[in-house]
Amino acid sequence: MDAMRQRALGALAGLAIGDALGMPTQLLPRQKILQLFPTLDNFADGPPENEISAGQLAGSVTDDTQQALIIARLLIAGNGHIDTSQFIAQLLAWSREAEANGSEQLGPSSRRALEAIQQGLPIEQAGRRGDTNGAAMRIAPVGIAVPPAPLEALIDLVEDVCRPTHFTGLGIAGAAAVAAAISAGVSGATFSEALPIARQAARLGQQRGNYSPGASIGERLVWAVDLVSQLDESSALDAIYDLIGTGVAMQEAVPAAFALASLWPDDPWQACLAAAHLGGDSDTIGAITGAILGACCGIEAFPPQAISTIERVNKLDLHALSTPLLAVRATISTAPSTS
Repeated sequence: MDAMRQRALGALAGLAIGDALGMPTQLLPRQKILQLFPTLDNFADGPPENEISAGQLAGSVTDDTQQALIIARLLIAGNGHIDTSQFIAQLLAWSREAEANGSEQLGPSSRRALEAIQQGLPIEQAGRRGDTNGAAMRIAPVGIAVPPAPLEALIDLVEDVCRPTHFTGLGIAGAAAVAAAISAGVSGATFSEALPIARQAARLGQQRGNYSPGASIGERLVWAVDLVSQLDESSALDAIYDLIGTGVAMQEAVPAAFALASLWPDDPWQACLAAAHLGGDSDTIGAITGAILGACCGIEAFPPQAISTIERVNKLDLHALSTPLLAVRATISTAPSTS
């Protein structure tokens, strides 16, 4: 298997593995997680104490992976373009099915925007308040399908994906940082090499969309990495939970994921386990961390059993998605420049 294919598969596998590891602990406080899971070293069933994931089987993914799969299939069908109307229709269909099954529901920004669209609000206005991490959690397929240069072209597609639900500078910046890091990783970058590309993508992305007050995503993710680099492992995890934050805000989730990735740049499995231990929006932070490091390290950096588990439990075929996404990337890479 060539290196680019390994890294594209790694991004998808990392997304799903980080998501599934965080499924049982999502939106629980760190102290509660320590009580429920004194040793969390593998996938676990959703505990009764977690009203969001209670009863879900170990290895089950959540909305992070499920919504990323929608984007992946739309990118493949559109040969690198997103049909916005189809995206909205599929998000709504997914939401209805999920709620009927009593499982995952749309995040706050997506729910607010889609309800507004159904009430007749134009798409650009519907997403004008979307500043939570939903856009970043599902953006990995864009990083696989689009090369990192020219960076503006990558951000253009990120903006298109963000438009219906997260059309703010913060929403686009967070998603752009994640997509750029994954794209650079698929092209062969290590995490440390991908970091400045992610920072620049966030800076450019935050200039787009509607203004939403908040700290610079690009500066916060670099600050987060610098912060934990000065601490021992235990203190670094404390800092991520207490200072960087593990909530649904884009300014917390994306910097937290980058900080975790920097602590284990060659061990995505351990980084994803650490995300699950932290609590808060652990499934999303784990999914972002896993996708970035999976792209930078390749699928072979994950335990084979973990990969087979998430494919079996969720009926996923990672090869069936990664191969056509890379074909889209090849098409974009060879397209003549319009500049």
